[in-house]
Amino acid sequence: MTEQGVRWTAEQVLALAPDAASRKAGSKLGTAGPWSGAGSGEGTVWGLCKGSGSKPYQTVVDLAGTAGPAYKCSCPSRKFPCKHALGLLLLWAEPGGEVAPVAEPPEWAEQWLSGRRGRAEGERAESGGSSATGSADPEAARRRAERRAERVTAGATELEQRLSDLLRAGLASAEQAGYGLWDETAARMVDAQAPGLAARVRELGAIPGSGPGWPARLLEECALLHLLDRGWLRRDRLPDELAATVRSRLGLPAPADGPPVRDRWLVLAQYDTVEPKLTTRRIWLHGAESGHTRLLLSYGAAGRAPELSLPVGLAVEADLTGFPGAGQARAALGERYAPPAPTGLRPPGVTTAEAAARYGEALCADPWLDSVPVTLDRVVPAPGPEPGSWQLADAEKDSALPVVAAAPSRAGLWRLVALSGGAPVKVFGECGHRGFTPLTAWPQGPGEPVTLC
Repeated sequence: MTEQGVRWTAEQVLALAPDAASRKAGSKLGTAGPWSGAGSGEGTVWGLCKGSGSKPYQTVVDLAGTAGPAYKCSCPSRKFPCKHALGLLLLWAEPGGEVAPVAEPPEWAEQWLSGRRGRAEGERAESGGSSATGSADPEAARRRAERRAERVTAGATELEQRLSDLLRAGLASAEQAGYGLWDETAARMVDAQAPGLAARVRELGAIPGSGPGWPARLLEECALLHLLDRGWLRRDRLPDELAATVRSRLGLPAPADGPPVRDRWLVLAQYDTVEPKLTTRRIWLHGAESGHTRLLLSYGAAGRAPELSLPVGLAVEADLTGFPGAGQARAALGERYAPPAPTGLRPPGVTTAEAAARYGEALCADPWLDSVPVTLDRVVPAPGPEPGSWQLADAEKDSALPVVAAAPSRAGLWRLVALSGGAPVKVFGECGHRGFTPLTAWPQGPGEPVTLC
């Protein structure tokens, strides 16, 4: 049965909300008034919520889902989780657990849970069988890979010529040509099935005329793009790990490989980046035993939140399998051995100078790396040298890291300042060439983590 001691906090529950409206509506349902028959057990919470109709809504949450919590509600909402699921979890998170006590699930909840977990077992068995027998037609898969490699090679060769033309005409010509030049080039890279090249070309289009020093920034990015092109065209001469990194940066798919690492993984941060057609969720985890920091990626189509959700401050015992590539932090979530539960674990921290050195070392393995995950220990947020800028200064050393101007949430910066109050704090974030992006912070004494993104 689920123990009361591992129930989530209200902040961790509300972190699951797909939008601000759901967060507000779910908060209103987090009281005992509209609920009846609520209970919990074996990583599950259920209850009946009174609505506008004659029949209450049947709501059940599976906290032990392989991709994060899963939800089932008889309401017509198309949001996941809906406001009733959020309200139910808030009810369950109340200290004491009197409103949603440990019990056996009712038949309607047990029926959904049994079907869901049965399907999960079948998928695992099918996955194991398919991995043992291999691809149904390995020769056809090999031919498809060869054809794609030929198209990517043609695209990289064309891009090299376009970069040469740009430098021959002078960088000023990029400002005169406008964004259409880059958009057309990116479309050519999409046709060549190299989405990584297409994304980098689109980023180039935003640099000309973007402010003082833009020619130098454009030249730097062109050099990195040239390096990626040459890496692909000469991939047979590269070490295996660096060649895998080049393939990853080009956007070529590769499955997670290597032995799975079982650990108790602390959820350090979770945040979304929204594009017109895709929402990408990034979840950073830290292994209590292995000491590894790993990244989980989850995607959702336009208007829908990604399926995987792990609120900050929880820990989950699970297997993680890394993706190929030099210095690759991304991993795939494998088997989970227990539902996520709150924990007092905190990651070890480093100084700001050590964080900068860590990023420099990572660039040796992956020159296209924007940032590395880092936990800073005993730093104080303070105004930076430029008007409106901020930095994280070491409490004991004369060094600091600038906070990126375009941090995921400016409001999070003020939460960090309020948490610190001038005293040292522990901060997890991403350290790169633009500075440090704070994502989560902990006070020096006892206290829950504060999300900053």
